[in-house]
Amino acid sequence: MNTQKFIISGIVGGIASFVAGYVVYGLLLMNYMNSHPGLADPKMVNRQMADFVWWALVLGNVFSGLTLSYIFNKWANITTVVAGAMAGAVLGLLIALSYDFSMYGTSMLLSKYSFCADVLGNVVVSAVAGAAVAWANSWGKKS
Repeated sequence: MNTQKFIISGIVGGIASFVAGYVVYGLLLMNYMNSHPGLADPKMVNRQMADFVWWALVLGNVFSGLTLSYIFNKWANITTVVAGAMAGAVLGLLIALSYDFSMYGTSMLLSKYSFCADVLGNVVVSAVAGAAVAWANSWGKKS
């Protein structure tokens, strides 16, 4: 595996994940998720934007991009935007289902409605990040 390509495409994927996450969760789903909370008080769970721990949010997105980059570079050799989006969507679906089913089963953070919205949001964000990682993987490739 090309370490430089892994790191660069992972960072590109992390940036895409951050931007797509803001659009999906910060703009499109924010009101829906807030109006369909689990049994936990949303005021005790959700931080206001002024209270975000930005370094942690940025690192979370970078590691998301690096995860996709590692899989795409090490095992799948995914270098087209369409294949990256599809693989990202599938991985996002599986990862979101694993986390959300576990959270739903063990906590009061999600309702059935916010569970579904979170899974769909994660699929979209992961598809965008996967497309970005694959796009970055194609840099320098001869046509």
